[in-house]
Amino acid sequence: MCPLLPTRKPLLCYVTDRRSLAGAPELALELQLEKIKQAAKAGVDWIQIREKDLSGRELAQLTKDAMVLAAGCGTVVLVNDRLDVACAADAGGVHLGEQSIPADQARRLLSQCCRDGNFIVGVSAHSIEGAMLAEQTGADYLIFGPVYATPSKASFGRPQGVQRLQEVCQQLQIPVLAIGGITLENAGECFAAGAQGIAAIRLFQDAEDLETVVSELRRLS
Repeated sequence: MCPLLPTRKPLLCYVTDRRSLAGAPELALELQLEKIKQAAKAGVDWIQIREKDLSGRELAQLTKDAMVLAAGCGTVVLVNDRLDVACAADAGGVHLGEQSIPADQARRLLSQCCRDGNFIVGVSAHSIEGAMLAEQTGADYLIFGPVYATPSKASFGRPQGVQRLQEVCQQLQIPVLAIGGITLENAGECFAAGAQGIAAIRLFQDAEDLETVVSELRRLS
């Protein structure tokens, strides 16, 4: 297991989406950084920078700024999909989509960049087959979903449901994080199904009291 994987339970991953933040568009990055600061302070384990419309240079700068804000909080910053940016910004890891390069290929590229083993490689999957392939190719963890209906994951089809989440958790040895429509009201179902963590946008980003949300999630697990 990667040394950077948290030992706290459950694993909590805040996935950023600055475009959904209320406020003037020109202030979106500033608002996003404030949310990142709050998440790190609240004790979220990972912050996944998922801003697909940014240029590589902009994404790298956001990642570096996020790492400064998260320093000393025990929070690891991951970059969604862009392995090149994750390496350039010296991030803690990369999160690969189901259509991205496989985890083992990412590791080969990492070795060429002289990165050591302290680099997390995670993968998203939306089927049992995809989940098993992610583990077979060396992913450190898996994000599976959408478990419940959510606008941000509508393009991935109908919700997978808790039963399918349980089937995936039973098949895999690596940590599985549930994503998609997760709330404080249904998070306990995901933990009962075997999920070792939660990944979410709105649950963390829209919280008025993020420290309370994190504390409640840890209590539910």
